[in-house]
Amino acid sequence: MKQNYQLLTDAIIFDNEGRTPSLLLHACCAPCASYVLEYLAEHFAVTLFFYNPNIQPEEEYRTRLAELERLVGLLNPKHPIALLPCEYDPHVFDTLSRGLEAEPERGARCPKCFEARLSKTAQIAKEMGFDYFTTTLSVSPHKNADTLHEIGVRLADALGISYLPADFKKRGGYLRSIALSNEFGLYRQNYCGCKFSKR
Repeated sequence: MKQNYQLLTDAIIFDNEGRTPSLLLHACCAPCASYVLEYLAEHFAVTLFFYNPNIQPEEEYRTRLAELERLVGLLNPKHPIALLPCEYDPHVFDTLSRGLEAEPERGARCPKCFEARLSKTAQIAKEMGFDYFTTTLSVSPHKNADTLHEIGVRLADALGISYLPADFKKRGGYLRSIALSNEFGLYRQNYCGCKFSKR
């Protein structure tokens, strides 16, 4: 039976009623983060973690980071939102994608990319003592929530921390992200970030 990750998210929010747990939220771009922040900042103290070695070229990386910074300034969240960016390091992605260059979009290369980004997020969440970690990636209809969940839970179990299960495209999340992107005039890229998807 297919798992409903939205119900799992709801249960965690309910269990934390009366407190504001900390969440390290991996973000790929401002459009994907828009709805997710609107939703989660009602219940968590969110720190956005911008770690995306897949994004090329560097100008694209800088543009997406700047838009994420601008988005945070435009929102009026119940709880504070911080931003933790990482330095641009495309060599990580170049290494993990070696031998997978010919894979199609959503092929074998993508889970390796998800894992690299979530692994770094989980490590930082552990080091900095966050209550939970998760990613905005599941808001996209092009990203498989089951794959993201499997990776997140495995990393959480290995490190002894908590993964926030999610499928943010549920309950109209993806459509809301489009509406917010239009409302705020956010830059919406036409490829996931890697040179292979751009090609």
